[in-house]
Amino acid sequence: MEQDLQGKIGRFTLPEIFQLIAQSQKTGTLGIQKDDDIVMVYFKKGRIIYGYGPRQAYHIGELLRERGKLTQEQLTDAVMTQSQSPSARRLGQILIEKNYIARGDLEQVVRNQVEELVYSLLSWDNGSFKFYENQYPTDEEITVDISVEKAILEGMRRIDESNRNKTVMPDRNAILILSPALPDKRNELALLREDWSLLALVNGHRTVSEIIGLARAPETDCLRRLGSLQMKGVLQTASRKEAETDRLATMVDRLTNLLDDYLAVKSRAKSEPRTVVRDAISVTPVTPREDETR
Repeated sequence: MEQDLQGKIGRFTLPEIFQLIAQSQKTGTLGIQKDDDIVMVYFKKGRIIYGYGPRQAYHIGELLRERGKLTQEQLTDAVMTQSQSPSARRLGQILIEKNYIARGDLEQVVRNQVEELVYSLLSWDNGSFKFYENQYPTDEEITVDISVEKAILEGMRRIDESNRNKTVMPDRNAILILSPALPDKRNELALLREDWSLLALVNGHRTVSEIIGLARAPETDCLRRLGSLQMKGVLQTASRKEAETDRLATMVDRLTNLLDDYLAVKSRAKSEPRTVVRDAISVTPVTPREDETR
């Protein structure tokens, strides 16, 4: 097996390595390793046709189910068929044979999966790589056709967006609280339904990670929206100690208001006739002494 390109990530970045393969119109497999993660990306004449990593978060069946293309019962049946098959059969092939999905649905999911894998790779700043000319470790039934240049542009855009989110909210353990309302700016805020859904999860003691965990939206989208809300002045971060202090201050304010109400009632009672006071406060009738009437 001929090793055409190999080295450490750092001297060359992965976008540079991808561009070199594209410009040379090479065919083969790029193996990339970082710690215990190993990813394989297939190229054909300089274009990406497949990619996989052993630690990918979702397999194809789960992606199809999440997108409503497949029911849990169908997925369970296909997985069972795959486990009982005497030969190694791919899950996608079984799903198509059982008419659970169309081939086009499978191709779209495979494409999205490969794209997301490539985008995530572009942020790796260390590790090692090897390119195997005209070699594929496995034969894939479903392949894609992805431009390296477009993949790099989208990957770098996502990295820039992620870095912006990190600048706004660098600490996922930070507690988010609602900022004091600014009456003169209320009409300038244009919030979408998704923004309000996130604001409903901000209760003064949840962290950024906890809010994302409760939200029914992708993590990247949540970070972007939370960052935007913070930049608009709707949200701000506070330490746990500050959040506890805020809750204590709220309790004190409530007690102060109750005391103010009580004192106001007493003040009104003193200034009103006693017949009225008897309706509000139970008092003992006072009989004037004989010397007071003289």
